[in-house]
Amino acid sequence: MRIGIVGIAGGWSSERLAAAAEKQTGSRLLIHMEDVRWDSQQNTLCYGHLDLAAFDALIVKKIGVKYSPHLLDRLYLLDFLHKRGTRVFSKPSSMLLALDRLSCTLKLRAHNIPMPPTVVTESVEHGCEAVLSFGTAVFKPLYSSKGRGMVVLSALDPQLKEKVTAFKNAGNTLMYIQKKVDIPAQDLGVMFLGGKYLATYARLRAADAWNTTTVNGGRYAPFEPAPEVVEIAARAQALFDLDYTGVDIVETEAGPQVFEVSAFGGFRGLYEAYGLDVAEKLLSYVLEQINA
Repeated sequence: MRIGIVGIAGGWSSERLAAAAEKQTGSRLLIHMEDVRWDSQQNTLCYGHLDLAAFDALIVKKIGVKYSPHLLDRLYLLDFLHKRGTRVFSKPSSMLLALDRLSCTLKLRAHNIPMPPTVVTESVEHGCEAVLSFGTAVFKPLYSSKGRGMVVLSALDPQLKEKVTAFKNAGNTLMYIQKKVDIPAQDLGVMFLGGKYLATYARLRAADAWNTTTVNGGRYAPFEPAPEVVEIAARAQALFDLDYTGVDIVETEAGPQVFEVSAFGGFRGLYEAYGLDVAEKLLSYVLEQINA
């Protein structure tokens, strides 16, 4: 079997997945999308001298170092390959839906998945109105991870309009504004492999942070969720048909609410919470799918 890993050189999860591929197949190839080229005359997608159509499958762990609209173009290239018959895990069309925070949210709300109240607008005036309505709001870039680029604004801030304007001018023409949910100590990552529930970890918030991300000092811990949490997460992830993914959920007084479904799904949470090597499990799953 020839399994290519689309990822980032030196990336913790990418390297673990490449090592798992070498262990289970005898070969290792970590594909960096910046070095992939498509040739319309040959109708090929190549990495160096390698025609990626010759591989039995590609597994996408990471499509770029930073989330941006540019990553959509890379997924379109992989989608071309997938449509010509090469297996790609997860399907690029599925990752495209989850990569953009807006498209992910629209999909979830179209199917009545509970989420925090959210407003999306290009208008600074409407953005200010949303904050006044919510009391406190989180302004989120459409393409980001681990809380990067997010800004918390209060209805009591005398410089509210100026700060909303600054967020918009920082490259956020379409502003995604979500009511700030009171997180007492943690939120949850509910993980799925092949559509089947795998396990849940908690992200414990650092004492001086407003969110639980590891960038801001959060840490992972094992967690046994209520059946309602797993049921909502299962419904959410099923909308995207991803091979490996996580659903970010927070437990509130109004019940569990979903923040997002991950286009790629991280490995570190389950590893640090349980010592679970998801890379090995994902490789075994892909080989089973190919051989089915």
